[in-house]
Amino acid sequence: MLYQYRAANVQGRVHSGQIEALHELDLEVQLKHLDLLLLRAKPLCERHRHVRHMARRDLISFLFQLELLVRAGVPILAALVDLRDSSEAGSLRELAAGLYEKIQSGATLGEAVAAYPGVFAEAVVNLIHAGEVTGQIAGVLQEIVRSLKWQDELAAQTRKLLLYPSFVLLVVSAVVFFLMIYLVPQLVGFLVNMGQEIPLQTRLLIGASNLFVSYGWALLLTPPLLALGLGALATGVPGVRYRLHQAELAIPYLGPILKKMALARFADTLALMYRTGVPLVDGLKYCQNVSPNRVLQHAIARARERVVNGGTLSDSFAAEGLFPALVIRMLRVGESTGALDAALSNISYFYSRDIDASVGKLQALLEPALTIMLGLILGWIMLAVLGPIYDSISRMKI
Repeated sequence: MLYQYRAANVQGRVHSGQIEALHELDLEVQLKHLDLLLLRAKPLCERHRHVRHMARRDLISFLFQLELLVRAGVPILAALVDLRDSSEAGSLRELAAGLYEKIQSGATLGEAVAAYPGVFAEAVVNLIHAGEVTGQIAGVLQEIVRSLKWQDELAAQTRKLLLYPSFVLLVVSAVVFFLMIYLVPQLVGFLVNMGQEIPLQTRLLIGASNLFVSYGWALLLTPPLLALGLGALATGVPGVRYRLHQAELAIPYLGPILKKMALARFADTLALMYRTGVPLVDGLKYCQNVSPNRVLQHAIARARERVVNGGTLSDSFAAEGLFPALVIRMLRVGESTGALDAALSNISYFYSRDIDASVGKLQALLEPALTIMLGLILGWIMLAVLGPIYDSISRMKI
């Protein structure tokens, strides 16, 4: 509820303004924290506290602060009030206030966060449920924060992997368009006026330039329209999406890195579930839902069915043929020692380190490859333009 209020400080000076509060008593408490005494309050409008989405870093900050307060012995309701009153971001205040209202109405923390599916993933909701049942809510919140931070770092690695080649390809495309649409047509007139036979590479360049001049708009629109069409088709037809994800893993150099990222996320999520008391079969189901790749999703689902039917975890995943020997070996070690969460954490740690090295190697490979590609394009244009000029000069009689 949004309130219009008038309040006085200790010197008797009157202040007025607007503030959000659950009710008038809550408004009085908030003003008291500001050393103000409520004189009069008027409700202005009812606000629906429903945060539909939140950036991962904001969610990490919210859960980190909540974990610190709970670990310090502050009750959940009091912790949410503190977060509501101290958070600078409006979305964090709305989230804290909404959770407070639901818990005050009789819901558990797990039930309250489940009402925000756009903010809290299903795995996070179930982890909080498990933490409440086991009485380890502070530890569970700590593990969730650690996992979210790791996922944020993994997302940064993905952006780092894709941003540089995308930027270079954009620059190369812009240079080629400039040469073909502006520079080459000016040189073509000069070459034609020379009155000599035009060689093959020059005729090819002139044809390419005419294509860019006549259909440049189509060349610009085709890639984004093709991407949008494939995206819409993949969303509507599961088989197409599966084939695209299959092709994604088969891309040279890039595909293995994306597979390592997916496996690292799978291992980290399953380790988190197992460590916080979620049953293994349920943990595999959550891992299946959070996996970004349909091929991996189907493999996890089939392995889960084998586990439900009595198979061991390592044998169930080994039967898929998709998971590397390292993953199978670590799963066997975890099963034999009873420390499955530690084995899964080792898988996640190994792939995280390997991803860092692989991204660095790929970037080191892309830089000269893209430079060579641009050099070949420019070299072809220069050869096609300067070749006839050189031939004409060499035939001149001095």
